[in-house]
Amino acid sequence: MSEKVPFSLPAPVARPKSNRVLWSRLTIAAFALLSGVNFYRRLSGDCGHTATRSYVGETVQWKPCGSIIDHEIECADILVPMDQFDAVNSGDKTFQIPLIRLRGRNATQNLFVNPGGPGGSGINFMYRKGELLNRIVGENFHILSFDPRGVNSSLPRASCYPTSDTRVKHSLAFDSDAVRESPSRYAWTQNYVTACQENLGEHGKYINTPQTAADMNTILDAIGQQDMVYWGFSYGTLLGQTYASLFPDRSKRVIIDGVVDQIQWYESPLLDADFVDTQNVLDGFFEECIKSADNCALSDLADSKEELQEKVVKFIQGLEQDPVSVFLNTTNYGTIDYKTIWFDAIFSHLYKPATWFEFATRLSDLIRGNATEAFLAYGTEDLSGVTDDAIDVVHLNDGASGLKYWPHTRLELLDMLLPYYNSSSFAISEGQTYYAKQQWLIPRTHDFKARRRIETAHPLLVLSTTYDPICPLISAKGAQETFVGSRLVEVKGYGHCSLAVTSACVARHVRDFLDSGKLPEENVQCEVDEPYFQAPEPEEVLIAKLTTAETEGERIRAAQMLMAGQLRL
Repeated sequence: MSEKVPFSLPAPVARPKSNRVLWSRLTIAAFALLSGVNFYRRLSGDCGHTATRSYVGETVQWKPCGSIIDHEIECADILVPMDQFDAVNSGDKTFQIPLIRLRGRNATQNLFVNPGGPGGSGINFMYRKGELLNRIVGENFHILSFDPRGVNSSLPRASCYPTSDTRVKHSLAFDSDAVRESPSRYAWTQNYVTACQENLGEHGKYINTPQTAADMNTILDAIGQQDMVYWGFSYGTLLGQTYASLFPDRSKRVIIDGVVDQIQWYESPLLDADFVDTQNVLDGFFEECIKSADNCALSDLADSKEELQEKVVKFIQGLEQDPVSVFLNTTNYGTIDYKTIWFDAIFSHLYKPATWFEFATRLSDLIRGNATEAFLAYGTEDLSGVTDDAIDVVHLNDGASGLKYWPHTRLELLDMLLPYYNSSSFAISEGQTYYAKQQWLIPRTHDFKARRRIETAHPLLVLSTTYDPICPLISAKGAQETFVGSRLVEVKGYGHCSLAVTSACVARHVRDFLDSGKLPEENVQCEVDEPYFQAPEPEEVLIAKLTTAETEGERIRAAQMLMAGQLRL
């Protein structure tokens, strides 16, 4: 190892007033877990085309809406009942659900994919990731996704604010001190839940996961497919488990990847399994950095992973009292503080180890006094792109919400939350969710109960890394036990979902399962194929390999590296 560099804090600067809005449930919302940089999208059309397409056995009228590299994309809209489980209650009230499909060249079936959330847009996901998934699963499937009810371009939308200006005006700044923020958070939440109830109207009660699972059957019927073929990530695993529980006879090929504990989701006020392995991933970041020596820009700050972690954490904690001022020009300036680096940066990068090389470089520069790259990556925030509140609405409509399940006063609530917050230095990020969950006014309209020992048409394939920062391996093992005969493939590494890393072994098991239903042996573990700290291969090179690589294995590797190298799946 090269000689250690003296470690010191940047010169203190005056602390400006924070204008950061609440950072809420980045944890399971990896969709924001899954969008990434849209660097290879090439649209040749849009959904406004008048030409329609229809296929034998389908009732959907599709329209061409672009292409990605060398695959056509088509789009459609369908109507689903407001209440899938009570036609009389629904009457003529509906949700409009947008569909999107990437056509496989030899496809006879549709593979449904859900990117996570709740609130992840399948439309956006397909444009950004559809081509990569195609390389992994092959040409035997059309890849189909959709915006679930309440999400993105579905109608009506699950928005607690009538306009984007109202959202910006009334969002509350996030305070990482749970005790200090409690009074203002509690009072603010009373208005928030009231606004949700009034803005969502009658449809709001039916924006939940069991209803979305039933919507998938409506889509299946509309495309003339009897069996569900599905790959869900993060929250998408909850949707997959819910579907397989409600409709086991149609669950022919279901993959759940980065698994949510469905028992806790539906029945427990607190999701206290979320952060079981978060510290293990953080420890892994520092351990792999030291192992990588000069390939990790932070490695020369210490001789051991423990010393390195201590120094970096101390620096970040120092930003609480002494944030760094960054001035690039008269229209682009701001500050980097503790919340920015600990939550927006570190926690985000725990999801995707393939981004650790670049993150370590930015963090090293920040520690040594150059904050430019860190500010450009993490120091700006724009709420204008937030269009709905499905992440809260679905979670709170699904679970144990309202005073029936929670203590009734603020102080009692805080007493309940403090042990949870103290379980992980990242847990305070869930603050808004649990204050809203305690005060939620919309009644739960579903009676779904997570069951055990469910026999499906074919056993599920369960995927997980060994150390997932938000959906721990223990949740995947619980799902394996729930669905009879299901098999677990454990990726021996870090990150959120199997696509956080590159592994030919995982790709092989996914392809075998989808093509023929072949299940892996019990207790299968897959190795990670790439080192954690290495300079990323240029995106344009990897994109070219998607079509020009000589072997299918090389094309799959390129797709996995592109998927893993973006901050969200």
